[in-house]
Amino acid sequence: MATDLRWRRILLKLSGEALTGKGGFGIDPAVTSRIADEIKQVVELGGQVGVVVGGGNFVRGAQIASSGLDRVSGDHMGMLATVMNALALNAALTSRGVPARVLSAIAVPTICDSFTQRAALGHFQAGRVVLFAGGTGNPFFTTDTGAVLRAVEMGCEVVMKGTQVDGVYSADPKTDPTASRFDRLTHREVLARGLSVMDATAIALARDNRIPVSVFSIGEPGAFVAVAAGGGRSTLVTVEDANSG
Repeated sequence: MATDLRWRRILLKLSGEALTGKGGFGIDPAVTSRIADEIKQVVELGGQVGVVVGGGNFVRGAQIASSGLDRVSGDHMGMLATVMNALALNAALTSRGVPARVLSAIAVPTICDSFTQRAALGHFQAGRVVLFAGGTGNPFFTTDTGAVLRAVEMGCEVVMKGTQVDGVYSADPKTDPTASRFDRLTHREVLARGLSVMDATAIALARDNRIPVSVFSIGEPGAFVAVAAGGGRSTLVTVEDANSG
């Protein structure tokens, strides 16, 4: 039942690295399968799920630019990497009987349909998982910004960002043992403190459209389902602070 979920229409944002497992590069079928299983569980609870996956497991435009290649070309390569990741996740979902569609912001008609808001909303309403590929379709914008943009266009109630840690910290907890974890923040606090949640453009877009961002560990089995249902361990970034109202 949809009432078992905290949010009914969810935009799940994953980094490309989330699909690599322990290999550090490419796509680990076991990891992709587990994530697909969790998406299936949320759908069975009545959720409507859109997914944006980055392409960092294959290529990052900014890194390519730092090595001397044109940044625009690098970003286009990164967009193509997100298409590959979306296709992999789409295959894993389909094999589990979960109807899904890949919609790309860059035209690759022999592989998948191009994104339009109208088509994407139709897929949501038909009960399909929508995999948004190609970022925003423009260079110089991150897939975090693309995820929030799609969430706004789709009327999503939350952006759930799956990371390698269980929330937002004051510093990288993997390198700084004194880093403190936040249970709740506002978009304004994230921007003012320069916290590594999403890039500033993405956070500002979420703030302006009053979309909360829930940050959790995608590496923890079952975390996506638990947090979507209102439990689990995460940091919630909202417009209002915890003491308002």
